Amino acid sequence: MPVGNGRGGRGRRVPAEEHENHERWLVSYADMITVLMALFIVLYAMSQVDESKYQELKQSLRAGFGERGAMIHNSSSVLDGPGQTALSAIVPVNELDTLTTEERVIVDNAVARTDQLRRQRQEAEVRREADRLAEILRRLREALRRHDLEEDVRTSIDHRGLVLSLVSRHVVFDADLATLTARGRLVVDTLAPVLRDLPDPLQIDGHTNQVDVKPRYFPSDWDLSAARAITVLRHLHESGGVPNDRMAATAYGMEKPLVDPRRRGSQQINKRVDIVVLTSLPPETRALLDEIGVRHSMSAANQGGTS
Repeated sequence: MPVGNGRGGRGRRVPAEEHENHERWLVSYADMITVLMALFIVLYAMSQVDESKYQELKQSLRAGFGERGAMIHNSSSVLDGPGQTALSAIVPVNELDTLTTEERVIVDNAVARTDQLRRQRQEAEVRREADRLAEILRRLREALRRHDLEEDVRTSIDHRGLVLSLVSRHVVFDADLATLTARGRLVVDTLAPVLRDLPDPLQIDGHTNQVDVKPRYFPSDWDLSAARAITVLRHLHESGGVPNDRMAATAYGMEKPLVDPRRRGSQQINKRVDIVVLTSLPPETRALLDEIGVRHSMSAANQGGTS
């Protein structure tokens, strides 16, 4: 088809080529951001929400709906006039208050339900751990019973786990000494086989009584309690075969009596070493052992003896 002969002839014009719109991706990108925002709001509502986090969510929602003044906080406007948000509100302000109230009811209900479900899961987890500790306690008491040593060990459960207090009415340690007596060695040797087979870490706590007299062979009660804890730790490892990497020693001196120091006979009991079978529960759940695990496990374990 002729378009001109280059000599001034008038040919037919070729239509201009339509240019491709290179900014169409912005539409898809905006849709993706909107969907992501909705996803994160839903995930947030399903998670644990406290009051401060809820306030942050509310402010974010207000900003997202274009509440007047929500887009700029204590800053100057990009416009030449007085500072105001550059976006008009998506919904009228008077209707936004109603929407926020409805959102609060929905979020509060979701938070309450989430807290209830979390509490139920934690209680179930604590009961399983309490049952496990009760089974360990049953095995330990059975071993002690075979050697007539039940009265030499007091047992309890707290947020740390299962606590075995070597109090020994026949004395585990002589006065001012950190060397196990023959009775003390028998107690530790009886506990060791059960403790050796456990996967749990052990904490060995040394304690002295509250007699206001400086130890004869140690600079202070702290040194004496530390030496007693180390003595039990070493005996568990060297004679009982409990791995070293599962044990740690701690000293408390006279600061944590087991019974009231004013009580008759308390000095023999408070002079002790505690072997703590540390629980594997996470920190936020351990506190429930005090209010749930103790009652649950001790009621089962005490069927076979006294603590």
